[in-house]
Amino acid sequence: MCGIAGVVYKDKKLHPVGSDMTKMLNALQHRGPDSAGFSLYGGLGLEDNEYLLNIEVKERPGLIESVKEIVEFVSPIKSEELIPSVENFSIYRCKISLNEFSQLKPLIMDIDKLEDVMVLNGSHSFEMIKDVGSVLEIADRYDTWSKMGTHAIGHTRFSTESLVDRYHAHPFQTYIIPDITVVHNGQITNYWKIRDPLERKGHIFETNNDTECIVHYVADKLENGYSLEEALEQSVKDMDGPFSYIIGTPNGVGIAKDQLGLRPGVMSENDDVFAIASEEVSLREVMDTQNVEQISPGEVRVYEI
Repeated sequence: MCGIAGVVYKDKKLHPVGSDMTKMLNALQHRGPDSAGFSLYGGLGLEDNEYLLNIEVKERPGLIESVKEIVEFVSPIKSEELIPSVENFSIYRCKISLNEFSQLKPLIMDIDKLEDVMVLNGSHSFEMIKDVGSVLEIADRYDTWSKMGTHAIGHTRFSTESLVDRYHAHPFQTYIIPDITVVHNGQITNYWKIRDPLERKGHIFETNNDTECIVHYVADKLENGYSLEEALEQSVKDMDGPFSYIIGTPNGVGIAKDQLGLRPGVMSENDDVFAIASEEVSLREVMDTQNVEQISPGEVRVYEI
């Protein structure tokens, strides 16, 4: 089933977005017990050309040092922390500086060559947190309760077609356009028809999860001059299957739903907040839901701040 949610604070100021998204996702926990994830925008406060890496590392001697050696060959490590996870893995997080965004993907590919190491994400204007377990377990593990930001998207997963692990948890990201992420409920049934031309253009897919296909598709459209709304409208025309998805950008969120309306989605808005979710019970965690609107079949909506 999966559950998806998004929230945007209209005043562009910092709000307790981590706490709000945690509560929204926990209200959707019944839709997915396998894993959960957050993209929290606006609260990292990094300088220009600073990036945050989240790296999954198995707990064995010398592996963290090997990761650091690769990173420091490209950039001095400005800060770091180690967050214990489950299954003998930890998440190594480090802040680095790069001359330009294009250096990020080659660095990630070099780190990924290490055995028992996987880069979960690299970001500048948002913080990605995703792991196996329940929403509240992950919230406590990473202290999402204290995270501030301007907007966010999130996901709780019921796996139907790919591995249950941190890397296959949503959100998904691509390094073609900075800080674009997506969460998805449903299935892209013409997945290979969408993926093949993107790979021919040079897109590198790292999983067989159809959600990764969505974020590559949208990023490709943005790179080729489409607006976010135009990219989402085209995706509804090109993609088959039952789906609804939310895309996060540094400027806001976008939503798209399949033309038959086979996946649920609701949204609501007041003077302060715009919110969307798979079910109304999630919206109630952040706002009065007197005015709830169903996302229509084939509908696209972009909300930017």
